[in-house]
Amino acid sequence: MTDTAGPAQPGPAQPGPARPDIVRPGTVVVVGTGLIGTSVALALREQGVQVWLADSDPAAVRLAADLGAGRPLPADGVPGGPADVAVLAVPPGAVAAELHAAQSRGLARCYTDVASVKELPLAGARELGCDRSGPAAARADLFTGRPWVLCPQPANDPLTIELVTGLAQACGALLVSVSAAEHDRSVALVSHAPHVVAAAMAARLGHAPHAALALAGQGLRDVTRIAASGTGMWAQILAANAGPAGSVLREVAADLAAAADALDSLAAGDEQAVKQICDLLERGAEGVGQIPGKHGGPARGFAPVQVVIPDRPGELARLFQAAGSAGINIEDITIEHSPGLPVGVAELWVRPDEVARLSDVLAAAGWPVRR
Repeated sequence: MTDTAGPAQPGPAQPGPARPDIVRPGTVVVVGTGLIGTSVALALREQGVQVWLADSDPAAVRLAADLGAGRPLPADGVPGGPADVAVLAVPPGAVAAELHAAQSRGLARCYTDVASVKELPLAGARELGCDRSGPAAARADLFTGRPWVLCPQPANDPLTIELVTGLAQACGALLVSVSAAEHDRSVALVSHAPHVVAAAMAARLGHAPHAALALAGQGLRDVTRIAASGTGMWAQILAANAGPAGSVLREVAADLAAAADALDSLAAGDEQAVKQICDLLERGAEGVGQIPGKHGGPARGFAPVQVVIPDRPGELARLFQAAGSAGINIEDITIEHSPGLPVGVAELWVRPDEVARLSDVLAAAGWPVRR
């Protein structure tokens, strides 16, 4: 068994180019037809791969099949023999048991999982005596242009690694190779700890006065957005990666405690304490600059154009059409609605040298542009 992971970190573990000589699987079983499993299946079907679907919930299998993700797996297994690869799209705590059950049935020639952590499933597979000659995979996101991290184990043979590599390439992913431990440390930093930080901030809103919440702007929404994700799923993820996630959170907590102390000192009249606040803000800005930009390349600075838009169908399409007609690519967009008013403010992020031209184009088309 091998594993795969989420976003790549700066350094040697950067996504590499696709290899045209890699063997791609012809038949795949997807066990677990939730969002990720069905997305894998749909991506594979687009590449002509034969996909069989299995899930403890028959209704989920029927829905995935109706979407074109594949065919329900017969009770006696894959017709004509084992599949090339079985993809286990189940929560981290269930991977080992599903792997053991699938191998007991001879479901596939090799196995891969898409859990969000790696060391826990590997340890569970060892305890159950699972055959570790096949690869296992873990993903943090949907696939096109996204990193898909392979974590080969010593017992893996070259063909099974090639089959899982081919599977990831068929999904349009970018391949990265790291150890299981490095994967779990990485996703603790870029996914698991950020979710807890967002939840902690959102928890402060539980008993907030309505007058305060009415003042909420895009900043609060940005910070807390991911806190609305499924509690049960995230509890499992955090439990499976508790050590690495806890280490990151302790470091974040230390920064927050230092900032709180500095603010207390400022409130007491110690103006020198502002230096500590500035230090954290500057390190934060530097950290944002380290996040890879589009296509995994270096982060690139963009600037916003703020435009007031009516809250009615078609306005965003008109904005994009106006920008496209001017040959301007919108790199990102955020929308802030005005409470009690039928308008909002859209921030269109573009290259700094295109700000003036886009502002003029939108103003000429009748939109109020904030300059």
